Amino acid sequence: MNPAVPVLLYHAVMDDPPEWIAEFTVTPRAFAAHLDAVADSGRTPVTIGAFAARLAGRAPLPPRPVLLTFDDGFADLPGPTAEVLAARGMPATAYLTTGAIVPGGRSLLPPAPMMTLDGAERLEEAGLEVGSHTVTHAQLDTLTARRLRAELLDSKAVLEDTLGHAVPHLAYPHGYNSPRVRAAAVRAGYETAAAVRHALSSERDERHRIARLIVRRGHTVVDVEAWLAGEGARVAPYRDGPETVAWRWYRRGRAALKGPEFAG
Repeated sequence: MNPAVPVLLYHAVMDDPPEWIAEFTVTPRAFAAHLDAVADSGRTPVTIGAFAARLAGRAPLPPRPVLLTFDDGFADLPGPTAEVLAARGMPATAYLTTGAIVPGGRSLLPPAPMMTLDGAERLEEAGLEVGSHTVTHAQLDTLTARRLRAELLDSKAVLEDTLGHAVPHLAYPHGYNSPRVRAAAVRAGYETAAAVRHALSSERDERHRIARLIVRRGHTVVDVEAWLAGEGARVAPYRDGPETVAWRWYRRGRAALKGPEFAG
């Protein structure tokens, strides 16, 4: 028995997003419907931190958990999105790309309305847990060891300096990872790392490759309800297929010629 744990991955929640992120954006109305589905499902929202405690064998989870996660740090997150979650008493985890939210910072994310670093404290006040999403949002599995270490450590340090406590959770940009990247995440002090995989997680999942379901604008409430029922996707853990490995090697070769590229 390997009961599924849905870990939903959101990006922006807005009506008029930039075109490059529109595919991964849901409207506020759709997001409210998704949260209604979560409430109706009987599942209990928990943070990645709570899930980490279960994966490490330190603490139990509620019988039917669900995780809500947000990547990048778009402008809606510490505002209306956090407010809606707080009003419903639903905890969540936000992974922030520090180069996109610090003054004068640099990232590979195309232009978009982003939050600022001081919003990280507001996220915590609203009940969201804050994690790292690296500095530049590069394809981590194509980077040199030095660049990879900087992406993992520098983003962590910025968030820890801002919040005044440890930030032990990471999300790989666009889910790109490899055994080398996962080992580097462990060395950098991350207790967990979230991938994508578009799969359901489970209490047997890998702590440094937690499977998430990426929510696209074309997904309906019916899709979300299926995931909440533990259906509609395979259940992790499972090994990477040949296509995933081949795609990684292709991107690695391209990065060797052109330099780090945006993970998206």
